[in-house]
Amino acid sequence: MNNNIKRSWAEPYKMKMVELLKMTTPAHRKKALAEAGYNTFLLRSEDVYIDLLTDSGTSAMSDQQWAGMMTGDEAYAGSRNYYHLEEVVRTIYGYKYLIPTHQGRGAENILSKILIKKGDIIPGNMYFTTTRLHQELAGGKFEDIIIDEAHDSESEFPFKGNVDLNKLEKLINKYGAKKIPYVSIATSVNMAGGQPISMKNLKELRALTKKHGIRIIHDMTRVAENAYFIQQREKGYEHKSIKQIVLEINSYTDGATMSAKKDALVNIGGFLAVNEWDVFEEARNMVVVYEGLHTYGGLAGRDMEAMAIGIGESVNDDHIKARVGQVIYLGERMIDYGVPIVKPIGGHGIFVDAKKFLPHIPQDNFPAQTLASEIYLDSGVRTMERGIVSAGRKANGENYYPKLELVRFTIPRRVYTQAHMDVIAESAGRVYEKRNKVKGLKMVYEPKYLRFFQAKFEKLS
Repeated sequence: MNNNIKRSWAEPYKMKMVELLKMTTPAHRKKALAEAGYNTFLLRSEDVYIDLLTDSGTSAMSDQQWAGMMTGDEAYAGSRNYYHLEEVVRTIYGYKYLIPTHQGRGAENILSKILIKKGDIIPGNMYFTTTRLHQELAGGKFEDIIIDEAHDSESEFPFKGNVDLNKLEKLINKYGAKKIPYVSIATSVNMAGGQPISMKNLKELRALTKKHGIRIIHDMTRVAENAYFIQQREKGYEHKSIKQIVLEINSYTDGATMSAKKDALVNIGGFLAVNEWDVFEEARNMVVVYEGLHTYGGLAGRDMEAMAIGIGESVNDDHIKARVGQVIYLGERMIDYGVPIVKPIGGHGIFVDAKKFLPHIPQDNFPAQTLASEIYLDSGVRTMERGIVSAGRKANGENYYPKLELVRFTIPRRVYTQAHMDVIAESAGRVYEKRNKVKGLKMVYEPKYLRFFQAKFEKLS
């Protein structure tokens, strides 16, 4: 036998149940997209063939999670599933106190109301839509302190989620540490293309914030994916498990918000986890106002049980290798077709650079929104915009103009096969071939907040 033959890899699971997909025609898709105002968020799921809108709440649960659902304790107070989840969060993530919420933005809302005062500055390694909105509604102002490489889609820097410590020090010197309630750190930075932060950078950030008495609050939505990149790229971690790396990442932070709908492999749920008793005590009171009792936080007992089990599965090395491996496979296929994507390939999806894909369409005509529409028209694959529409408006009404104008092809966990990845890449390649004929969009309806969810557009003539 030839020992030089390359070994293929396969998913570390087998299928026990399938959901039939609806095959659509070009005419059907054209009608559906027009009715949705060229906003893929407004498409009906029944009109979508392969759904890459988000990895949030769209993953497939395991047999163990489904079995756990049957042990849901639906008592209004003191559900045993809450105490199981609390134990898992302490053991695997390392945080002392747990406040369950219906999803991640519920945790962001409570945290922002507790820690942010009017006029405060919240530095972070690139904004996320709901996070920044909650910070602004609480009277704060987000300041981007991510390294410059994160704004360059072609940069191959391995840790584009890193904080620029010089930028942070300038903010501290300008505003004073008392005006900075915490530094907001995301692992696997979504808006940068799922880019990781290094352990070295986290350690240095912890040393700087400790010197000034500033908290670090962690958006840990995709912390396991970040841990995988540390394992693969950072010296000294190649022999450590994902579970060990996740625990170390969290040890350099003071608390976290979590949308469990991503890494934790559930369809609904999240939490706020903190190490400070005073913050926990206030959050425990506030969750009753906005979410539900502090032992369920808007969730059914069965959902908390599925979350507890999913957290354990999320830090399994074989699982995360296959999860990120599927994303990398799709990215490499797109590169073969010449499609410009964010490099290095991130952890939860492929981010296509719409500025380079459609350079003839100005940002005010929404090139990423346009490209997401064209992909759907071509194949029924639903993606989403992460550019000027998602960035929204400043307090003075002016648009934010992000350097990155991206279309996110987000891969749900344990849902699609390698054949689906081939179909997706081929669609992107076909649209790329006819890119010069594509025209932009104009916005005809804009909601007040988070406009990318509900805005409507029309094609330019």
